[in-house]
This record gives sequence, C-alpha cells and structure tokens, in this order.
Amino acid sequence: MTKTYRISGPKDEVAVDSLKDELSVVKGTHEIDLDLDKGQLTVVGFTFADEDIVQAAKNAGYTLEV
Repeated sequence: MTKTYRISGPKDEVAVDSLKDELSVVKGTHEIDLDLDKGQLTVVGFTFADEDIVQAAKNAGYTLEV
C-alpha cells in the first residue's frame, strides 16, 4: 500500500527528524519519502490508517491533507 499526502510544516532538520521518528512508530508503515519543497509525503507500508499518519504528523508540528 502506498499513499501520498499533501504536507506543510517546518523544514529544519530537527523537525524533519521528529516527523520521521513519529511516522516510523505508526503500525504498518515501512518506508517514508518526504519532499517538503513539493509539499508531498509518501508512505509505503502494509495496513496503516490515515488517522494515525495525520496524528503522527500533527505530533511533529506538521499539517497533512488526506
């Protein structure tokens, strides 16, 4: 399963690392591709829920559009 979201938020390294950490603990995620210049977050995995991805991003200070 691959899903791409529109994302906005800080571009500094600490915030990006925090986002990656938050997303890595979402059950079912396997790979994350982040391009803040394009405003895209792609998540690859098995059975993850949109709500969990949105909450993980919010915890790291980002906003996602599903």
